[in-house]
Amino acid sequence: MTPRKALVLDFGGVLTTPLIPAALAFERREGLAEGTLFRALYADAEMIRLTEELERGTLTQSRWNAEAADRTGLAADNLMGRLFADLRPQPELIGAAAAARRAGVPVALLTNSVGRAPWDLYAGYDLDFDAVVISEDHGVRKPEEAAFALVLDKLGLAAADCVFVDDTASYLPPAAALGFATVHAEEPGRTVAALERLLGLPLAPR
Repeated sequence: MTPRKALVLDFGGVLTTPLIPAALAFERREGLAEGTLFRALYADAEMIRLTEELERGTLTQSRWNAEAADRTGLAADNLMGRLFADLRPQPELIGAAAAARRAGVPVALLTNSVGRAPWDLYAGYDLDFDAVVISEDHGVRKPEEAAFALVLDKLGLAAADCVFVDDTASYLPPAAALGFATVHAEEPGRTVAALERLLGLPLAPR
């Protein structure tokens, strides 16, 4: 297998710890029944539409907070930040990305934004990548082809040259259809091992 030349990474759930455990911990803190957030926010057609607007930058995080609060009975103040307060850096993937760059492999960030105020998902993280595409800055979101095309244009490479990593499984088939090799980020060790195979490089500490 010919090694791929570049690495494209999602942010939340890839370079951070997983989102679902953070949401479940929030439910426990708030005394909510498990699954309340999923039903209210991610299985509701109108909230799905509003979240997509948030990702495209046409809806503010504060407005999303207010809409989510209406559906859950929770306080709207910094609701997104409270919801994901338990997210932490994922050292294995951050280390693998740094190792890839040291080996001369371009590394890009392709992430669907959740707004940056009042809570900034990216605060405290080093976003010094070879290309950065944050959806709200460009009005496109994964899994739209335009989002993938934009990061490829910034890298100056074809999809067939790249590996794409995301924790959202439904974003992988559209990327694969364009020619990306894809990796579903479920467990950091397995993700790094898959990247080592696809890039032909050692990425984990030895």
